[in-house]
Amino acid sequence: INYVLTNNKEFREYVVRYTNAPTILRDDFRDTEDLDGLFSGWDAVNKKYDPETWLYRSAPRKDTKESPGHADMGGGHGKDRGGEAQEVTNFDWDFSLEDPQCVFQVLKRHFARYTPEMVERYCGVPKEVFLKTAEVFTSASGPEKTAAICYAVGWTQHSKGVQIIRAASVLQLLLGNIGRPGGGILALRGHASIQGSTDIPTLYDILPGYLPMPFFAQDSHKLADYIKKHRVRIGLWSNFDAYIISLLKAYYGDAATKENDFGFNWLPRVTGDHSHFGFWYDMQDGKMDGLFVMGQNPAVGSPNGKLERSALGKLKWLVVRDMVEVETASFWLDAPEVKRGEVRPEEIGTEVFLFPAAGTAEKEGTFTNTQRLLQYREKAVDPPGDARSDTWFVYHLGRRIKEKAKNDQRPRNAGINALTWDYPVEGDEREPKVSNVLKEINGWTVADHKQLPQIQSLKNDGSTACGAWIYCGVYPEENRNRADERVPKDLLGHGWGFAWPNDCRIIYNRASARPDGKPWSERKKLVWWDQEKKEWTGLDNADYKKDLAPTTPDELNSGFGVAALGGARPFTLHPDGVGWLYVPSGLKDGPLPTHYEPLESVLKNPLYSQQTDPAAAKKERSENPYAEEAGDARYPYVLTTYRLTEHHTAGGMSRTLGHLAELQPELFTEVSPELAAEIGLQHGDWATISTPRGSVQAKVLVTRRMRPMWIDDRRVHQIGLPYHWGYKGMAKGAVVNDLLAISEEPNVRIMESKALVCNVSPANGDENRIAEKRR
Repeated sequence: INYVLTNNKEFREYVVRYTNAPTILRDDFRDTEDLDGLFSGWDAVNKKYDPETWLYRSAPRKDTKESPGHADMGGGHGKDRGGEAQEVTNFDWDFSLEDPQCVFQVLKRHFARYTPEMVERYCGVPKEVFLKTAEVFTSASGPEKTAAICYAVGWTQHSKGVQIIRAASVLQLLLGNIGRPGGGILALRGHASIQGSTDIPTLYDILPGYLPMPFFAQDSHKLADYIKKHRVRIGLWSNFDAYIISLLKAYYGDAATKENDFGFNWLPRVTGDHSHFGFWYDMQDGKMDGLFVMGQNPAVGSPNGKLERSALGKLKWLVVRDMVEVETASFWLDAPEVKRGEVRPEEIGTEVFLFPAAGTAEKEGTFTNTQRLLQYREKAVDPPGDARSDTWFVYHLGRRIKEKAKNDQRPRNAGINALTWDYPVEGDEREPKVSNVLKEINGWTVADHKQLPQIQSLKNDGSTACGAWIYCGVYPEENRNRADERVPKDLLGHGWGFAWPNDCRIIYNRASARPDGKPWSERKKLVWWDQEKKEWTGLDNADYKKDLAPTTPDELNSGFGVAALGGARPFTLHPDGVGWLYVPSGLKDGPLPTHYEPLESVLKNPLYSQQTDPAAAKKERSENPYAEEAGDARYPYVLTTYRLTEHHTAGGMSRTLGHLAELQPELFTEVSPELAAEIGLQHGDWATISTPRGSVQAKVLVTRRMRPMWIDDRRVHQIGLPYHWGYKGMAKGAVVNDLLAISEEPNVRIMESKALVCNVSPANGDENRIAEKRR
């Protein structure tokens, strides 16, 4: 970013017109460069920011401490948590980008210290390598060229992971690489349909389509107040009321009426940190009775596996659905603690129910992947024996719960009794028809069940039902499942599947044209304004109001809806219609990315006395200890964990397959030749790797893939451990995740697994025999 700013590499017109670079900030905003690693508004007692000083100059004041994006109990996935907005009115701008308080100048000051020399000194990247990388990337950006950034969990699983992705956003906006063909920021997920699992959420803090779950005590019991809190006057979120009311009609059908707020009070409330780590601590403290584990293996696949297995033993009942008996199902019998005699099976009171589950090829449904593309796939074969799909299990469990609830008409069961659950079933096993679920997700008119063709069809009066507003259009008419279409019509893939919203293959694609509506370049044209037809046209469906001419002035002060953005503000999910180089609200750890060390580090922060992200949570307790301080002599090395091509996440699906187990049969640790020589390790030896949480043994792989880093004139060694092994399957190995701490990044509550501290030593004879026996 600093390279772009100091060498005038930014796409100037794009930055001026399509980002908030000209927006002027309040005079009392203070940067990390002013406050030694903190932004203004830090509350040291409550360990949180009040973001009031981050707002734009002239923005109306509000109670920012309790704004939706900064609520204590929320994660970072919903509408308000990714940077949702203050009310847009009377902002001050300087389109010359010269005002010292405009975002562009604040950016230049903030990133000034990140020079090539600093990168070399503190990150261990040679200056010439950094400069070559920066030149290659920036030279591939501009009116005639675009470049994409692809990332995976190597960026996300950090205590500052969201801000790492934010840095990519800043860079791509400066270079004009958002909303244009060949640009973008793409998350490479670990398996299929991770995008789908947030769109139709498995997350505790959002409803389908990123609508926020109501919070107990913070959200009113009145639907009108909830809508007022979360609706934004300008942009796509101005239709928030239509999205939530249509969802409630899909949930509760005829029982949802205007008189009962469409069943709003039947929705559950978030009462605390119900993320994975939050409820696992509740489980460890005896506050939970039961747990459903479906397609997960937290006994070996989650940080601090020993604590997670201990917590499972505090439950009354545990339901595991999987294709094999994974470690989570047998934690009570063969976990490491049991083998060591620390825990006795007969002392564990948890009753475990193991249900055989159908695999991917044994069920039909949709995948939604990183480009927001829904693809439908058929069932190839029937699942074996008693194995059933997740849809079958959830549907029939819900059916039985409803049958039980209808005999108990107490108010607490009103929502269950009102819930629509009338999906048709087929076959001897009474499998629900998944295509009918997709039809409901798309939405229909309540009066005649006519499928809705697009998002703009949704109404706020209860006349439409829709299970996820962003998916509206995937099933636009009877017998037309667009996710199942497989005849591509062009290079963007229209006709193959369906991309939300409204089959736009490149989101925010209004940015692919100049403010006057003409393409930035002929070779990179995507959508443009057709002056004769008076509409947006092109190679993609315009992610914009189709008849909104580029010359239409904005009405930010008094207008409503997408039309108020005018004809040249592409970012329709933001109420100012521009991309945010600087985030005025919604992120819990600051409006700009800045460098912090991991929660455990061998180094002190070279930039500030503030060592770590101040808003990140260590979740420290006796069962989850940390190194005492930066540079703890007991743990002199850096440890990172990762995945292998031959295995899949916690290994339940790959260690049980002979071919894959043979390709990668045992746990190993990657060690540089320099470190191996320093501590007396040889290729093929066994090593003990220890952290404050415990220790494991692994085979030594001496490799130049793992290099020492020279940081601030000091050689820093790093080792690597893949984490796929456990105590079951054909290929067994120590549980690497036992070494990791439970921690929470402040916005999305993800753990830090890519950078922690450890010690490495040759395994002694006893440890060697134990590891060999395990192997």
